[in-house]
Amino acid sequence: MYPRAFHYHRASSLEQAVALLSELGEDAKLLAGGQSLIPLMKLRFANPAHLVDLNFISGTSYIVEEHGALRVGALTCHAAIENSELAAKVPMLRDCAAGIADVQVRNRGTIGGSLAEADPSGDWAVALLTLGAEVHCLGGGGERSLPLSQLIKDAYTTVLARDELIKEVRVRIPPAGSGGAYLSSKRAAPVYPTATAAVELILDGELCQEITIALGCVGLTPIRVKDAETAVRGQKITAKTLAAAQEAAHAAADPQSDMRGSADYKRTLVATLVKRGIEVAVRRARGEQVEVSPIYA
Repeated sequence: MYPRAFHYHRASSLEQAVALLSELGEDAKLLAGGQSLIPLMKLRFANPAHLVDLNFISGTSYIVEEHGALRVGALTCHAAIENSELAAKVPMLRDCAAGIADVQVRNRGTIGGSLAEADPSGDWAVALLTLGAEVHCLGGGGERSLPLSQLIKDAYTTVLARDELIKEVRVRIPPAGSGGAYLSSKRAAPVYPTATAAVELILDGELCQEITIALGCVGLTPIRVKDAETAVRGQKITAKTLAAAQEAAHAAADPQSDMRGSADYKRTLVATLVKRGIEVAVRRARGEQVEVSPIYA
């Protein structure tokens, strides 16, 4: 099926894109990588009257280190993050980027477009939630920044104003003794995951000093599992603490049965991902080089 007819606008700057959004109103959509929007338009689930293309704006795709943090431009594609030496300083970023769909999608899809779409099956929001990322936005009222945790309100719904866009994502580089991991389970590379889990922690000797755990694809928005964090924080990582974290993750998940699996299956799956994520994060915090990839099942 072909999309409905629309007017095409090529923005030459982010400021012009914001002005076009303000001028064109509710019927305008931004085009970043297009990996979410274009399929929806082809199915006529999305029918924008105006499409504002961001891809010809210079200086919107970059990864730079500044004051102990990584600044990532909104139009930076997943593949650029996957292959970046700077992004490798935060292993979870590479875990997430490398596991998204297939190489064609990773070369076109962007981090800003993924976050703005707020798809419940998206990867980036889950990983960035555990890293305490900040989102820098530009709109008709100027620039503002907000924690990633405040960006997504509901499925496919963010706090962004109608004439506002994501300009940059900032992630603080974790301190020494930190480790993180992002794990996903899916049926095949090109499809969305069945469930995902992200873990970021800091070790102090044998004790877990701090930890953040988030789940994806098992609710309308990413789920922060604070009960699991409480079960592990200040404790040694043992079979007992891992079991407690799994139990908390199983209870926090709120999935729906669909073609990817039953709700019970997804709860069990995400609990297993949390256990594996903690184990990988601990090994990385101790200095081991551990590679992860999507689990196909």
